[in-house]
Amino acid sequence: MIANPVSYVFSCLFVVLAHGAMLVNVFINGSYTGMGTIVLLASAVFILDIAYFIAMPFFRQSSYSVDFLLILILNMSVIFQSSFGGIHFAVKHYITVIAALIACRFGYILCRSHNGIQSRRKQIYIVILILFAVIFTLTGSRSMWISFGSVSIQPSEFIKPLFVLACATSVTEQQKKHKILCFNVVYENIALFGLMVMIFVVQWWCRDLGSLPTFIGIYICGFLLRICYPRAKFSKKTFVAAGIVLLATAVAAFMYAPSYVQDRLHVDIWSDTDGSGYQQSRALIGIANGGWFGVGPGHGRLCEVFAHDNDIVFATVCEEWGLLYALMMICVILITLAIPLINSPRSYFHGTIAAGVCAAFTVQMALNIFGSCNMIPFTGVTIPFISTGGSSMAVSGFMTGMLIAGQSPDLGERHGTTKKLPSGGRRVH
Repeated sequence: MIANPVSYVFSCLFVVLAHGAMLVNVFINGSYTGMGTIVLLASAVFILDIAYFIAMPFFRQSSYSVDFLLILILNMSVIFQSSFGGIHFAVKHYITVIAALIACRFGYILCRSHNGIQSRRKQIYIVILILFAVIFTLTGSRSMWISFGSVSIQPSEFIKPLFVLACATSVTEQQKKHKILCFNVVYENIALFGLMVMIFVVQWWCRDLGSLPTFIGIYICGFLLRICYPRAKFSKKTFVAAGIVLLATAVAAFMYAPSYVQDRLHVDIWSDTDGSGYQQSRALIGIANGGWFGVGPGHGRLCEVFAHDNDIVFATVCEEWGLLYALMMICVILITLAIPLINSPRSYFHGTIAAGVCAAFTVQMALNIFGSCNMIPFTGVTIPFISTGGSSMAVSGFMTGMLIAGQSPDLGERHGTTKKLPSGGRRVH
């Protein structure tokens, strides 16, 4: 039962009006040959809006704010992707958007119960190890992808939510310290560090270090929240050891980075516009051509550049829709991430999940945007919800469901076996 039906209806109207305004822009300024395409696109967008609005109340939640923002940004991406290179209906992207919404519901259901996830801690590690084995054995040619005809899957994407859950389930284990040499250590922390090392090895083996900062962001967030856990009581020696390891790793990574990484670190895109600087130089030209309001949906030229719809999608949106639309798009994603952090999660476990998910999405966006603008080396990382890609879209939806679960945890746990922590939060036993 919806607590405030009036607010729910107004939120629905806001989302529909936002999508309607974008479709009006497509109708007025878009490049199309007939009205049939626009009618098809508008019908698909509004049908998905209404279907999700009807489905949401069947899931008992404390708040639907993240859900409304999710459907808002996902259908925004459908309209964006359907305008690149001329107005058309991006059927494949539309299907992945539906997959993201379904995955969101699975993420919400599976992550509501703290005890349920905690009891499956070992299974989480096992699934991650299985995914490592799949990458090493089935992708072939040191690739990150598994191809089934015209369908490709990126197994490394599915490690992200599992890694977030591994960090979250390790929090309560901080009280179980063991003496090794002169250090009091927690086995879970060693296991997580081992996972981080394995992730680095897999990324290096596949010659694709672009998504490594995302995993580092998740790991650092999890580490900081383990330190802040009221009963963790980390020693100064642990901090010093962690700092030394981090510094040594950063220095080694910079000195012994593969040649293709070194090229990206030192490339001058304007002196190599047909080589290593091709995508970034074209992206900057596209952003400049678009200005504040864009050249119009379907009128851009970045559609001729490889990966215009994923790796440099920020620049493609800027060119056709303008910098204002692109910034609005980023703001919607940031607000989606901020709500679970502003509204305190119901447990430290769910707080750790929210922080990990927010770290992953924020790092990904930063890498895509700053890479497209030549402010950092180009990494080829996607923007969640906006870029094309079935694996990325499904995982982004699942991780959003994890955020929603933090706002509406299992009711039996919330009203049953919770107690106050010294910090004023709640801990679920």
